[in-house]
Amino acid sequence: MIELRTQVESLGDRVLGAVDLAGEFFLLGVQTIRAAFRGDFPVHETMVQFDALVVRSTAIVTLTALFTGMVLALQTVVSLTRFGAKPYTGSFVGLAFVLELGPVLTALMVSGRVGAGITAELGSMAVTEQVDAIRAMGADPVQKLVLPRVFALTFGLPMLTSLAYILGIAGGALIAQQYGITTNFYLQTVINVVTVNDVLESLSKTFVFGWMIATVGCYLGLKTTGGTVGVGRATTTAVVVASIGVLVSNFFLAKILMLV
Repeated sequence: MIELRTQVESLGDRVLGAVDLAGEFFLLGVQTIRAAFRGDFPVHETMVQFDALVVRSTAIVTLTALFTGMVLALQTVVSLTRFGAKPYTGSFVGLAFVLELGPVLTALMVSGRVGAGITAELGSMAVTEQVDAIRAMGADPVQKLVLPRVFALTFGLPMLTSLAYILGIAGGALIAQQYGITTNFYLQTVINVVTVNDVLESLSKTFVFGWMIATVGCYLGLKTTGGTVGVGRATTTAVVVASIGVLVSNFFLAKILMLV
């Protein structure tokens, strides 16, 4: 009986802890929005973060999109040849890349690189009391540290995803050409199947992904305690939470967009 009571109390503490964390996370989101409309927008710091978080992620997104498009086209053209449907390779690769692979793979790669970097940077500032020093000087850490990163990644991730669309489809064209499908025909099949609405719906998800990755990184960074060990633990947690958040939210966003 005592053991059952202990387990119930432990479960209750975990549920309350999870609710408390969720509340703090969304409170940080609200504070970020309020900071954006408070005036004195940190334009220079936002541009610095855009360069660090978005521009410097171009290489990893390029390699991921190009090689994913190539292997997807390779598997597709070989499989479709068995059924005499090889000409549909471009249609399949275009739809798969625009609807799912482009936004999700880009978000996951950026989450691994940028999410960990944000948490490590802010976590190091938190454990060395630099965040407390900002508060002591009368400044708002949310406006100084969180807003530039969230703004840069929320509006930068759709740009990286657009680049991934182009490179993924281009990688597929390179492979399709080797199997007798001309580049003009391949691109025409992509254009015939992928609509403007598909692209807009797909890009709309990446605004949510970018906001989520940056906010998770900032939240866990500012909550970091325990010195360098705590920074390492928070960094790992940020990557895991942001990646799972991208995958889970992708499903629900896809369902919502289908109903609209």
